Amino acid sequence: MSPAASQLRVGIVGCGLIGRKRAAALGQDRLVACADLDQRRAEALAVPAGAAVCHSVDDLVRRDDLDVVIVATTHDALASVAMAALEARKHVLVEKPAGRTVAEVEAIARAAAAAARLVHVGFNHRYHPALRRAREIFARGELGPMMMVRGRYGHGGRPGYEREWRADPVRSGGGELIDQGVHLIDLARWFLGEFTEVRGLATTLYWAMTVDDNAFLMLRTAGGQVAFLHASCSEWKNLFSLEIYGRSGKLHIEGLGGSYGVERLAWYRMLPEMGPPETTIWEFPGPDTSWTVEWAEFAEDIRQMRAPATGLADARAALAVVEAVYRGGAG
Repeated sequence: MSPAASQLRVGIVGCGLIGRKRAAALGQDRLVACADLDQRRAEALAVPAGAAVCHSVDDLVRRDDLDVVIVATTHDALASVAMAALEARKHVLVEKPAGRTVAEVEAIARAAAAAARLVHVGFNHRYHPALRRAREIFARGELGPMMMVRGRYGHGGRPGYEREWRADPVRSGGGELIDQGVHLIDLARWFLGEFTEVRGLATTLYWAMTVDDNAFLMLRTAGGQVAFLHASCSEWKNLFSLEIYGRSGKLHIEGLGGSYGVERLAWYRMLPEMGPPETTIWEFPGPDTSWTVEWAEFAEDIRQMRAPATGLADARAALAVVEAVYRGGAG
């Protein structure tokens, strides 16, 4: 298929919750094939869409009727499936964190360069409407010089959570820090830039598992801006909160919809006389559109053969912070 063609043909590896969200977000593009370790899940996603069920990753990525492969597997398979797709000369959308280590992400980057194919990393939180509007305000310079970001993100798990794949360090690469924590790291970096100083603690406070269930981070840029972040899977009421501070005002994003509450953006403009700020609040009720917006952007990247805005460099930067914390908390 040429990049200018109107419809992309998509294969999905990993047909669980995220794979289903990705399939539902394809819009005009067409689901052609599905693969999963659990063939029943692949069939449940493929059959209603008239897509094929493949019995292995290799069978799927080598199909001639695919342009793009979406990789929505557990963390231990993200890099290997992405590289297999690239070696078969397919474009790739790989879910965050794109791998368990910096080295795995770098291997994907080498495969992408060799294949001359595009890779988008699924940091879908950037595509939530509150985050997109916050980014627009930031890009106009209306916050003034940046000072800091404070972020909190967490859920409370569920019975048996300590026996799921996320609690297995081989399959997950770590705990809450590499799961939800990478979203916070990515968003903080999106507004503040590269972090040159990393301090943090990844610890287990509640769940009987060998990976972290809470991570506390303090990150600093070369310019002195600070991000203070907390990711938790012992947050008994699901929570998302991101506060972005400039010298001229503050943005506060709360909620992600669903169990996280209505998505909301508050913009607090500092007045010359200081005191109570001028305040504007937007609410974004309704279903989560981030998956649709993200896919539409990547599909257009492919049609124009332009570099994705959210790519492997972003995954590498987030994982470099994760690795520094897991090594010992300072760097």
